Amino acid sequence: MTNYQIESREWWVERWLELLDSYRFKKRLERARKYSMEGNVLSIEFKGAKVLAKVQGSEVDPYQVSLSLTPFSNEDWSYVIETMSEKAIYAAQLLAGEMPANIEEVFTANGLSLFPFTLSDIHSRCTCPDPANPCKHIGAVYYELGDRFSEDPFVLFQLRGRTKGQILDALRQVRARSVKDSGKRNNKENGKGSKKKAPKPKNTQTALNPELFWEYEEPLDSSLVAIPSGRSANASTPESKGILELLGNPPLPSHDAAMVRQALEQAYPIASQRAIATALNRETSSS
Repeated sequence: MTNYQIESREWWVERWLELLDSYRFKKRLERARKYSMEGNVLSIEFKGAKVLAKVQGSEVDPYQVSLSLTPFSNEDWSYVIETMSEKAIYAAQLLAGEMPANIEEVFTANGLSLFPFTLSDIHSRCTCPDPANPCKHIGAVYYELGDRFSEDPFVLFQLRGRTKGQILDALRQVRARSVKDSGKRNNKENGKGSKKKAPKPKNTQTALNPELFWEYEEPLDSSLVAIPSGRSANASTPESKGILELLGNPPLPSHDAAMVRQALEQAYPIASQRAIATALNRETSSS
């Protein structure tokens, strides 16, 4: 089942499909949707920032479809990465394979648009004899890309010239540089210079204080943060259910146990995401 058949879709998929909804030739879109639903899109692959697809039409040999957006320049991406790194929640969500809800603000703040404004901003070609653009073969690829965006939101960034690995590596480098510079400034302001910090006494015990349960004074390396696999850490994924399945149901009446279980399934992903954001913030503030 394709994503455009599902009532609840990710916001970035909705934005992409809104481009199709704005197309005035609805009959052609219906044929394109049918092609996608019936599996006529035989393959989709990425060659750099360009999408290459094979779509089976009425002929024996499939038609070749290419699709691309205008990629951002290296300078544009430098500004975007710098802006992303200023908010730990962006880094946390992107590291977890999620698309931040307000990620578009990062691009608009730098005079850019992640999404194309109209279909005319998408460069597409098809080897079929139909002179119209988009033809039903190109339209079918549009719908299939909606599915790809749902599975991996980083595909959107790739269409603009940066892969998932390039973005995450750049984010880590910028944050590491920021932590290093922050540490140098703090040392200079405190007049520490090359003075060594006195070692903490060993084998000391402090009274337990529940209010300090979440406190941790050591900086964390964001590259070492364990991120669950999958496109998002929601309660429906096997990764997020692992802990609850291991613990089993609470020792309560069945109705109460079900309510507690449901609440925990909602709370665990939120706690995980906030923990990552807190770790990344701690990394910046503690150094």
